[in-house]
Amino acid sequence: MGKGYLCFVLHAHLPFVRHPEHEHFLEERWFFEAITETYMPLIDSFNELVQENIPFRLTISLSPPLITMLTDGLLQERYLRHLDKLIELAEKETVRTRDTAFHPTALMYRDRFYRIRYLFAEKYQRNIINAFKKLQEQGRLEVITCAGTHGFLPLLINQPEAVRAQVGVAVDLYAKHFGHKPPGIWLPECAYTYGVDEILKEFGIKYFFTDTHGVLFASHRPRYGIFAPIFCPTGVAVFARDVESSKQVWSSNEGYPGDFDYREYYRDIGHDLPYDYIEPYIHPDGIRVNTGIKYFRVTGKDGHKEPYCRFNALRKAELHAGNFLFNRKHQIMHLNSLMDREPIIIAPYDAELFGHWWFEGPDWLKNVLRKIHYDFPGIETATPLDYLKKYPCNQVARPCPSTWGNNGYNEVWLSRENDWIYRHLHIMAERMTELVESNPYPSGVMQRALKQAARELLLAQSSDWAFIMYTKTMVEYAVRRTKQHVYNFLQLYEQIKGHNINEDMLRDLEYKNNIFPDININYYQKAHGQLYSATG
Repeated sequence: MGKGYLCFVLHAHLPFVRHPEHEHFLEERWFFEAITETYMPLIDSFNELVQENIPFRLTISLSPPLITMLTDGLLQERYLRHLDKLIELAEKETVRTRDTAFHPTALMYRDRFYRIRYLFAEKYQRNIINAFKKLQEQGRLEVITCAGTHGFLPLLINQPEAVRAQVGVAVDLYAKHFGHKPPGIWLPECAYTYGVDEILKEFGIKYFFTDTHGVLFASHRPRYGIFAPIFCPTGVAVFARDVESSKQVWSSNEGYPGDFDYREYYRDIGHDLPYDYIEPYIHPDGIRVNTGIKYFRVTGKDGHKEPYCRFNALRKAELHAGNFLFNRKHQIMHLNSLMDREPIIIAPYDAELFGHWWFEGPDWLKNVLRKIHYDFPGIETATPLDYLKKYPCNQVARPCPSTWGNNGYNEVWLSRENDWIYRHLHIMAERMTELVESNPYPSGVMQRALKQAARELLLAQSSDWAFIMYTKTMVEYAVRRTKQHVYNFLQLYEQIKGHNINEDMLRDLEYKNNIFPDININYYQKAHGQLYSATG
């Protein structure tokens, strides 16, 4: 058989949630859970493979809000306190479950939390960005960026300056932490439209990803389908998602995570145990929340649940890793018979699938990478940049507008639940450009106000708020965050126009919404935006 390349892409992103005004803010738990259940287990798995001298290549996008939160001293301190409470609870659980079938799992959680604390606090000195950076320096990861606040670019492109700022601030923040510009970008929600690639090219971005139909329905029929990149007319490369390999992993109904031996996500002791016992470990207002300690396996499709067995789950993860690679092997064999070059299979996932939603996900991925090395000589892991270096000549075509959301286009982020936000975002972007152009050489408090206005605009543009409104999960919070950033921007706009800055208000906003401390407001200048076309 010939050889083919498997390109894993993990998209790591969380919305910017930082509330210094509240000691216990419910939504900050999203961040704490992601560190404990996804980022630390993935880092640990990758380092284990490095110690075993297993060669692997994997692409991971770290969004600017996530990088900012992971390097924020306040959130680092709060996470450690959260983790210490979790360890305290896990210790109590080893006593409470001593004579039950749950005891081995309770011990597993206790040991797991202690290890995470050691890695986070001692080995990485609270900054796990350094762990990703080292893995990149060791040649295992290709770390890429994402747009500034995960703004939904197709619905912002009417003001190209807004998209330019989303990309520019992301590139600057990446360079600050990794020492060089990012080679590629994960477009938020995998959403592309005409004109975006022109802005990417200006910032030296070499590639991005689309969903399958973004390449299949390109301006010219792709010769190799989705199993090789195409070049936009600008020269930026486009890689498309392979549906077969993706669905096999992420689907809870048809994919691996729904297997009956895997841990059940929806049964957590934060909801199951008596209130008096669990009260110190949930929200101080008495709101029951997930603790991350879960004792049941999926078991079946009805409500009955059996105790979780870690040994059986790990065994199943190994079997599923073999099954995944068996399928990729035959997929590559088939593609080799049709192509005159080695194919690349793009398998992108939300990073939080691994560990948070699918507890055994990091173990499955570790097994896949290990088995490729030992058992599947026809498969090699590669990053997009690896493939472009091997095959620098590719077909030129313009991808079609697309997303990886429901039905493949914009409906998730432009629905009756959230469409009201865009008139505000467009007006804010126009006014931001107005402010920057009317204050060409700002200094002192005026410069600070302009920078904070840009931060408030960027935070209002986050696609997470529209997504939450559409899915009807934490709607009140998403609406409140959107309106608050709009209000903050409008207040600053009027103060800047009137040359009457409220320094107390400005100082408060700088403290609360401190993303992009070195933000370059010149990205909003109209002279640059006129270079781009939103129509293609």
